[in-house]
This record gives sequence, C-alpha cells and structure tokens, in this order.
Amino acid sequence: MSRYWSSLVHSLTPYEPGEQPKLPDLVKLNTNENPYPPSPRAVAAILGELGDNGGLLRLYPDPNADRLKEAVAARYARFGISPQQVFVGNGSDEVLAHAFPALLKHEAPILFPDITYSFYPVYCGLYGVGYRTVPLTDSFEIHVDDYRDYRHGAPSNGGIIFPNPNAPTGRLLPLSAIERLLAVHPGSTVIIDEAYIDFGGETAIALVNRHPNLLVVHTLSKSRSLAGLRVGYAVGHADLIEALERVKNSFNSYPLDRLAIAGAVAALQDEEHFETTRKAVIDSREKLAGDLRALGFGVLPSAANFIFVRHARRDAGQLAEGLRQRSIIVRHFKLPRIDQFLRITIGTDEQCRALVEVLREILGHRR
Repeated sequence: MSRYWSSLVHSLTPYEPGEQPKLPDLVKLNTNENPYPPSPRAVAAILGELGDNGGLLRLYPDPNADRLKEAVAARYARFGISPQQVFVGNGSDEVLAHAFPALLKHEAPILFPDITYSFYPVYCGLYGVGYRTVPLTDSFEIHVDDYRDYRHGAPSNGGIIFPNPNAPTGRLLPLSAIERLLAVHPGSTVIIDEAYIDFGGETAIALVNRHPNLLVVHTLSKSRSLAGLRVGYAVGHADLIEALERVKNSFNSYPLDRLAIAGAVAALQDEEHFETTRKAVIDSREKLAGDLRALGFGVLPSAANFIFVRHARRDAGQLAEGLRQRSIIVRHFKLPRIDQFLRITIGTDEQCRALVEVLREILGHRR
C-alpha cells in the first residue's frame, strides 16, 4: 500500500483471473479457452490489415468500428437487429465495465446470483454500485421468481445481471424464463452475459426488440477462439447502446484496434468454421462428462465449454493439486457452496483423455 493511493484503490478487491502457468507439457483446462485455432479467414484478415510493412498501424482505427457493428447486426438479421443496436469493446469484460456505470448505477441495489461470474462484485466496488446476491437453488440453478424484490407493491432493484449459461456452474436458463423475468421487471435493465451461449443455448438477442430493458453481451473469446484478440459486443435497444457509447467516449474513443476489427469481422462471417469447432467442443464435453461419471464424479448439466464436477469421496482441492503435480491445470474455487467442485474446461479429445487417465490413476481405478 502507498500513501499516494486514493481511498477508492484502498477499498478495491480486484478480480483474480484464471492462472496462466508456465509449466512444461501443460494440459491447460482452467480458463475456458477454446482448444481449436480461430478461423483461417480471421487470421488472413488480420495479416491483410497490416498492409505493406505494417504501414496501416500508424493510423488510428475507426472509433465506431462500423464494419464490426454491421457484421454483428448481419449475424442477427433474423431478429431484426440493426447496427445502431450494437456496441463493441475490448472483450466482453470491457463491455460489462461500461454497462455498470451506464445502466446499473442507480439508487437501488442490483441483483445477481450468489454463485456467478466473480467480476460482477468487483465492478460494483469500482463504480460504487450497491448489490444483493440471490442464492441459486440447491441444484445450482437460477430461479427467476427469486428475483421478485418488491418494495411498496412493485419490483425494486437497480438492475439484474447474470451469465447464461451461468459461470462457473454451466447451467442454462431457457429463453422462456428470461422473458418472464423481463416481463416482471420492465423498469429495470436486465443484462444477460452470454459468453458461453454458443455451446448449447439459444441467445436472448431474439428478445431484444420486444424488451427495451434487455442488453445481451457476447464475446469472441470462447466460441470464436479469439481470446487473445479481445473483442466483445452488446446488443440491445438503441437507447441502451447510446448510454454505453457515452461512457465509452468519455473513457477511450478508440477501444478496438485495426487488427481486432478485421479479425472479428472475418470470424463472424466464417460460419462453417464456427459450426465445426463448436460441435467438436460439445461432443467432447458430453464424452468427458460420461467418463467422469464413470469415475464417481457428479457432473452438473452444462451448456458451456466447461463442466462443473465434484467427487463423492475425494476433496476437490486435493484432486486439483494431484492434477497439477502431473501438469494438468483445472479451476478450483475456494468459495462457500462450491469449494468441493472443480471447473474443467473442455479441451481437445487428446487433452480430455489425458485428464481422465490421470484421474483414474489418482483415484486408483483399474481399467
């Protein structure tokens, strides 16, 4: 600590991202990265954007990233989405960071699950947003009726936010439940964080034009294999997007660089690569879930590119350490209710087989 720190800095508890260890021959299954390369068209677009000797890098990018907004709108044209309903930023984390002061900083506390993406309370601390957590059910599901926070006969909150599928549980909330939530809270912004939706769910973007209070946030880090490029976007009513743009342009007018815009546009347009890699992850997830159940693990239903598991007779922390000693990294959350769970990213089939073999060894299972 330093006497030069502001009082705000003293009060912050920063988000802790998944470990990025530098171990030899590592099987890295802890940060939900896609195990497959991005679209070759995205790579080619990034290289093409450099121009001769990288000369284009001396020029600022388009501050509005209009090409990318048009590509996002085109992908969701079946829902009647226009470019004016799209906001873009450096990964979905930056989009969310702008959404908190733009749409969630009100007099009443915002609501989100007690077990969810741990960046939400961090943003609340940074921006001075009050919040209240809503417990998941005993089966770790979001129950939308639990968000009926009434004051004087009407729902009262500063907004609602949660991932769908939820993280780290992977459980999916159907669109019908989300629409019911929106109908009960027409005066509150509802943000659905869909970082993992492409691995097993239907996007709530389908509901945007029926509900002006809905903002849906996506990332290209997961299903498009572009975690290293940092591109995210939000889709919502034009009034919500204007609020995000006002915050962004009071913070950084050029959030996305030329390479990110070019690569993201090409990735969104390569539907064949997207479908191939998405299906591969889903197939591997189902196979891994079955293999782990055979080893005595309980596996929560997952619509994400990870699974959330616990063993009936083995401590999760000890299992995580045993895997680490054998160069396999998974995520262990030392938090109430979930300290006996491991979150395991879906890797390639080879990585998943390596994980199962090592767990079989640790657990003393014979073939």
